[in-house]
Formats: sequence, structure tokens, C-alpha cells
Amino acid sequence: MREFIVEADGGSRGNPGPAGYGTVVIDAATGETLVERAEFIGVATNNVAEYRGLLAGLRAVRELDPSATVRVRMDSKLVVEQMSGRWKIKHPDMKPLAGEAARLLPPAQVTYEWIPRERNKHADRLANEAMDAGRRGEQWDPEASRAALDTAAAARAAVTVPEPSGPPGDAAAGAAKAREALARGRTSSSSTEVDSTEADATEADATESEMTGADPTKADSTEAEMTEAEITEVEMTKAGMTKAEMAGSTGGGSTPAAAVGSAGGVTPARAAGPASGPADAADTDPTAVPKAAADVRAARTVAGPSGKPSVGWGSAPDLGAPATFVLLRHGETPLTPQKRFSGRGGTDPSLSDVGREQAERVAAALARRGTIQHILASPLARTRQTAGAVAARLGLEVTIEEGLIETDFGAWEGLTFGEVQERHPEDLTRWLGDPEAEPTGGGESFAATAARVAATRDKLVAAYAGRTVLLVTHVTPIKTFVRLALGAPPESLFRMELSAASLSAVAYYADGNASVRLFNDTSHLRP
Repeated sequence: MREFIVEADGGSRGNPGPAGYGTVVIDAATGETLVERAEFIGVATNNVAEYRGLLAGLRAVRELDPSATVRVRMDSKLVVEQMSGRWKIKHPDMKPLAGEAARLLPPAQVTYEWIPRERNKHADRLANEAMDAGRRGEQWDPEASRAALDTAAAARAAVTVPEPSGPPGDAAAGAAKAREALARGRTSSSSTEVDSTEADATEADATESEMTGADPTKADSTEAEMTEAEITEVEMTKAGMTKAEMAGSTGGGSTPAAAVGSAGGVTPARAAGPASGPADAADTDPTAVPKAAADVRAARTVAGPSGKPSVGWGSAPDLGAPATFVLLRHGETPLTPQKRFSGRGGTDPSLSDVGREQAERVAAALARRGTIQHILASPLARTRQTAGAVAARLGLEVTIEEGLIETDFGAWEGLTFGEVQERHPEDLTRWLGDPEAEPTGGGESFAATAARVAATRDKLVAAYAGRTVLLVTHVTPIKTFVRLALGAPPESLFRMELSAASLSAVAYYADGNASVRLFNDTSHLRP
């Protein structure tokens, strides 16, 4: 079953006054904009214009696929609460509009979500274009619309991180320049544009008591004048990452994405033995998982009717929305640029100034994407701080999940790869070649880490089926999630680079299959 997102807005220059609406229909699976509609509707109130935008979006969905599920996202709490059945509808102009909206599609197919105004810019700009056209005595012309371009430009407005000065693939040079730019306090630029619906119109939510004739905070859903057949609130489901997320960086050496932030991995050359160069060991990640593909398959507990995940395109026709894990590596700590081992058994460092800035940038990026429904974090300070920055932007709570904690590197905590090579060469050689080997002093083997991550994965897939969850964690767990999802051999983890504050994503389906949708995306750290 297809899923669409409808983002709608309306405004009135005078309230009541010259009014217009804008609406956008988005493919929830790809993030692609499918429909844009806007109209100047003459003299009306903000709330009536917002309802007209909602109606236009639902009509467009019905034209595309009347069987699709729909997530309506609006910055009008009034419309969202009334259409969800929690607030009473008294105003005579809005009652018939709400009734029509409830009848356009089966209520069980539609859910409503309030979003901040800054996350509804596309529809807002369409509404303003419609009102501008009305002021000229015209109707909105889709061929002349710049709403999509202006919205994309605003989303890209950020600090320009200098390109790496070294040769292609010089990740260290890129990381150094990114840190230097952030250290100079160059923060993301903010738009100075004031849209007409914000400057010229009264905020819809401020008129809720006046429009309904009641105190909205005391509204009782049992008093709603619309019937349950007209308006039903159902549990919201999400179908994973946007097109932008799926098309993100793959972390390849010469790409800008790979060049921002400290590298987080041991390359195959480094993994060859103690004679190779120092590892990128801040939350170091020479990760290894169970020894054979059979171990990966055995670790999966979500399977189809046969007990095994189906392979290829011949799976069941409707598996439902996947559980999507957006994997966020925490921001830099003071140990990150020094490439020191920093696991669960070390000093538990906090984020550096650079790391805090990275956390704010990734929080802003996730707020723009608007797909996160829950946030879980490793119990270590750097992950809790990173998760806290995101949670503050999204208005969500952070749940601590012990299974997301980093590997314990034993006596190697706080040392560089070179220092470990010098002090414990035999232990290091054994550790690089065998996932069952533990670091000096009884740390955690990568096989043990993989078993822990697999158990955590299975628990979370069951708990968050059909949901999109942000997991704020570390290099080793993230690479393990990806490696298990791919069914790749243990040595594949030596070929992954994972930067600080990077995003990756894996979706888990009901038949036991997994889909890696994103890896090492650092686009939020650059324009």
C-alpha cells in the first residue's frame, strides 16, 4: 500500500481578508513531490484557508491512489486537533469543510500531525504565491511557481565548509578544515524572509478560542459535534526515509561527505597487522561480527512463513511499513581528532565544542526531514548529549538503551593505535585477525559486541514495527547494524568509514529482510 504525506497551509491578510492556500503531496517512501496546488479564495479567515488547503491535498491524494494511507502535516493545531476528533468544531464556516475532509477518504487511512511553521515552508510559500496572485487580480500559475525552489534553497542555507585542500580522498584534510570552520563559530545562516502568512496574518492558533467559542485547552473529544464515522484518529505509521536520505553519501573517500568529520575506521591496509598505520580509533571501529553468514541468518528472529527471510523480489505483496532505524553517530569529543580508542570502559568524554555544533546541525537536518518518531541513545555522555540536541529540536523524549553502548576496549582505552601497537603488539595482531579476540585487559570482543547488537536489533524491531526510530550510538554498533543487514562477511567492516555526527539508515521488514538505505551521510555538515 502506498503512503503519501500531505503538507497544507493557508493564510489571510486581514483575518478575514484576502486569503489563499497551498498544499503539497509527497511520496512518503521517496520524498518526491508529486503534486503542488494553490488557490486564491477571496476574503476568508486563516482557519478557513487552512481547511481549504487540507481539502485540496486530500483530493489530490484521492486522484493519485484512493487506497493509499495519508499523513497530513500542518502547522495549524486547530485543524489537526479538530480533524483528530480532540477539539470541538463550532464555527459555521469550518464545520462543513471539516465534514467534507473527513469524507474524502476512509478515516482509517488518514492521520494528522502538527508540525512547526518552519517545517511547513513549501505549503506556506504556495499559499503566499496564491495571495500575491489574488492581489494582482489573477489566479496562481503553477508554471510560474518558485515555491519548491525557494524551499529547497532555504533548506540548503548553511555554513560553507571548505573543500579539502589535499588530494582526492584526503579525508584528514577535510576533517581538519571542517573542525576549523566550526571552531570559528560559523553557524548555519537563517533566512531573513518573513512570509506574508506570518507577517500579515494573525496566527491561526491564536484565534482558536474565538473561532470555536470555547477554551481549546478544555475541549473534550467526547463533545465533538462530528461523528466517529466522519473523523477517526488512528495510529500514525511511517514508511521510512525520504528520497534525500536514500540518496545520501556512501562515504567514499573522495566525496565531500567522506571528507567531513574524523574518519572512523581501520582500512584494509591498516587491518593487515601491526605494521600498518594508526587506526582511526576515536570510538574506534575495526569491527568484526559473527564469523559466517550463517551466524547472521541465525541471529534474525523476524522471518516469513517459512521461518527464513525471503530473498529477491518475490516476497509477500504487502509487508507493511518497515521498522526504520536512523543510525546517528555522536559528535566529536576531544579524543576524536586525536584518534584515540574511546569505548565503554574509558573516561566517558563529553562532546567538544565542535561536537556540540555538529549535534545542532544534525538536529536541524532531522527536523527538516520530519520523519523521526522516537529517539533512543547509548548511555554514554557523548551519545546522550547528541540525542538531547536532536530531542530538543523535535520535541521528543530520549530513551536510554544499554544495547547501543560502544565496545569496551580494555587497557587500550585512551591510547592511539600506534601506542597500542607499541605496547601490546601480539594482542593487537590477534584482535585484528579474530573477532573472538578481546583487547588487552579483558575488553569486549567484536563477536560479543555483534551478539549484543543483534539482540538489541531484534528487540527494537519488534517494539517499533512500522516506526522510524533514531538510534544515537557509536561506530562499532552502527557498522554492526549495517554489516548484519547486508549479510556481509566480517572483513567488510574494515572497508567502512564512519564520520562523527554521520547518519546511516536500515529498514527492517516483516519477512526478515533488511534494506540499507543510507550510510555515512554528512551532508548536514556542509552546504
